Amino acid sequence: MLGVDTCLAEVMSIPGALDAMLVDGTSGMAVAFSSVSGVDADRSAAALTEALRATTDGLTRTCPGEIVRIDDMLVTTDRGHHLLRLLETVFEGPLVIYVRLDPERSNLALARYRLRAISDLLTT
Repeated sequence: MLGVDTCLAEVMSIPGALDAMLVDGTSGMAVAFSSVSGVDADRSAAALTEALRATTDGLTRTCPGEIVRIDDMLVTTDRGHHLLRLLETVFEGPLVIYVRLDPERSNLALARYRLRAISDLLTT
């Protein structure tokens, strides 16, 4: 099982990683944060949580009667790739691992694979 600091170090070791954050998916608070760009972790965590909630709500509305569970989410912008991985935990509420990737130096398939492996180590 990985600790929080080791988890963030592993996420930041993904080629092209610029920022990494572990977010409490219920409260929207940053549990841990690592950055090379000076991002405001608390505001970012709250905004990412709201984006996930809005996405889940939108998907639930488009699939009435079905249970929608997001495993991961990718948003590509002109400034980078933003990858979020949701983790079910034994304590109250989900955790979210977030990583922002440099679009020129990252490989999305590798990043998704590594993030899935890291999340498995964090939750076992």
